[in-house]
Amino acid sequence: MASDLRRAAATAAELAAVTGLAVVHDAGLRETYAGAWQGLTHEEIVERYGEQYAAWKRGEPVRRGGGELETEVADRAAPVVLGHAEKLPDGGTLVVVSHGGTIRTTIGRLLGLEAHHWEGLGGLTNCCWSVLGEGARGWRLLEHNAGTLPEPVLGDDT
Repeated sequence: MASDLRRAAATAAELAAVTGLAVVHDAGLRETYAGAWQGLTHEEIVERYGEQYAAWKRGEPVRRGGGELETEVADRAAPVVLGHAEKLPDGGTLVVVSHGGTIRTTIGRLLGLEAHHWEGLGGLTNCCWSVLGEGARGWRLLEHNAGTLPEPVLGDDT
């Protein structure tokens, strides 16, 4: 499944071509809407919205440019992921193609982290991925910002 925005949809189409599987597009997986910040460079945002930017970097809930709060992004994206994950057969794999901010907030929500700590997950480089799995106490982050095919994670807690 994928965001319906162009870059994510194109990436998902490439994966679909390799796997032969269909892609389900969902607007709930779109990137964070950043209001007046949309399309601005980092420098322009700092220049025009310096205090708002500083508050956001401190971890305060900020509607960047009048856009969405990170918690609102998680509110719309996490249920989409969970709904599809619940439909998987045992041992099935769900591939979600989305955007860095949306992926970070969704992972944070699935892991049960407080929103203030989501930034600690770091960014996600284009065309890299994260791997989550279900553990005995809920979701676990197995890999983050990976750029090679994932290997099974083996340990004494498996």
